[in-house]
Amino acid sequence: MSENTGRIAGINGNLIRVEFDNPVTQNEVAYARIGEAQLKSEVIRIRGNHADLQVFEDTNGLKVGDPVDFSGEMLSVELGPGLLTQVYDGLQNPLPELAEQCGYFLQRGVYLKPLDREKTWPFTPAVSAGDTVSAGDAVGTVPEGIFDHSIMVPFAWKGRYTVEEVVGEGDYTVDRTVARLKDEQGREREMTMVQTWPVKIPINLYRERMRPGAPMVTQIRLVDTFFPVALGGTYCIPGPFGAGKTVLQQCTSRTAEVDVVIVAACGERAGEVVETLREFPELIDPRTGKSLMERTIIICNTSSMPVSARESSVYTAVTLAEYYRQMRLNVLLLADSTSRWAQALREMSGRLEEIPGEEAYPAYLESVIAAFYERAGRVKFDDEGTGSVTIGGTVSPAGGNFEEPVTQSTLKVVGAFHGLSRARSDARRYPAIDPLDSWSNYTSVVEAEPLERARRILREGNEVGQMMKVVGEEGVSIEEFLVHQKAEFLDAVYLQQNAFHEVDSATSAERQRYVFGKLDQVLRAEFTFSEKESARAFFQKLTREVRDWNREEMDGDGFKQAEQKMDDMVSEVT
Repeated sequence: MSENTGRIAGINGNLIRVEFDNPVTQNEVAYARIGEAQLKSEVIRIRGNHADLQVFEDTNGLKVGDPVDFSGEMLSVELGPGLLTQVYDGLQNPLPELAEQCGYFLQRGVYLKPLDREKTWPFTPAVSAGDTVSAGDAVGTVPEGIFDHSIMVPFAWKGRYTVEEVVGEGDYTVDRTVARLKDEQGREREMTMVQTWPVKIPINLYRERMRPGAPMVTQIRLVDTFFPVALGGTYCIPGPFGAGKTVLQQCTSRTAEVDVVIVAACGERAGEVVETLREFPELIDPRTGKSLMERTIIICNTSSMPVSARESSVYTAVTLAEYYRQMRLNVLLLADSTSRWAQALREMSGRLEEIPGEEAYPAYLESVIAAFYERAGRVKFDDEGTGSVTIGGTVSPAGGNFEEPVTQSTLKVVGAFHGLSRARSDARRYPAIDPLDSWSNYTSVVEAEPLERARRILREGNEVGQMMKVVGEEGVSIEEFLVHQKAEFLDAVYLQQNAFHEVDSATSAERQRYVFGKLDQVLRAEFTFSEKESARAFFQKLTREVRDWNREEMDGDGFKQAEQKMDDMVSEVT
């Protein structure tokens, strides 16, 4: 039993008010006792000798007067080897092991160790007795998948330390002491392969935070060319239900040129989360030829779970991302969907009886969202190594209304906006990112001049298309009709991409530059059509040829033959 115990003074859903005698701290973890079970909770507000706690479990059965044990520790995660391939809930409970213990229906108050205590890891020391180290420095490594997992001096240890002893090469469990260090006051401390870190505090043990510049190549043409994302950058994907947010995230997970992928299903519907859990182990990582799960972590929190767990899943995911960034790795964090996290904040704010903001969201919604995205970034360390955390969050505005508070608060802090369109989704134009409404502040993989020309043609072609809906084809000139045909051609062969085709599903930056250069020649060409019907027939045939071209390996004969055929077709009518 804890030495600091309070008593429940009030219950409102998953919010409990606790009266305490000894001091408690903000974000401290506490356990509400109900029979033999202990329900994990977190202090979110303190007033006098009362604290408001959000409970991460169903609170049925709790009553006024029940004891609450304060742990004296903040809400934290375990960091160490074995995180990759895992599926956790928002509190970092390993769900497969939890299911084995509890069966189909998870029990309240059951919390398991996030890392396997019995598995051994082949440890290789990186320091010797007498060396000086500080927080974040590696004392050794263990292999984890395709990476060397650094065993680092705990991030919470302040000051410099002298290595007194480090174990030799061998297989050890994560709880085994691997080094003894002495601080500047002469006190000895022992470290294992596991450390803990509070999820609400960023890990910032780096020398310099760099401006996002190098592109994070997703191999999705519409993204990399028109609305790119930078390593260490941020972007959001708002869109109505069914517009393809989850599929787009899965495609990005598989093809993005990053080291580690973390998926935070923070309140997504249970059916979509199950689909993610089923499909990810089946996805083949093009980098290794093995399962994509070998360099993936999934934080699973469905919309049917307690709302407070949505918030913990977001912070757990970003803390794990920062941990792997400390190893000089590039990490992609995908949060799906931040709207339901915001809804959880709204619900808790209402129970706390705070003054509401727009649409009853808390007045501090914008600052909370900004603080989350600000934990992204590309950083440089003292050894000149770099690492990055790139954050992409989906937003699910009701009715696809991008003017609602969550979308607008997100747009103020992200560097790229990939707005999904219901019209494009209904027309089966995938990815359904609207090329006219979306934007990016990052640098494209193609040159600026032809890119701007393509954007202009897309805008003008859309205007002609809208005009033709009113006045018909006969109401526009042949020149305007050709602009419309060029825009439709570019959309069909470049903006749209077949996620299920072995070749077309992923287009390297090199291929994007080459193909876009060829298409730019078509966009700049002066065609000599006298009739609209012949122009339409030509562009329909050219579209089929270029789509076939997209399905050919770049270094194969078929690629060159299709390219020559396209060149011959264009030269005949210019």
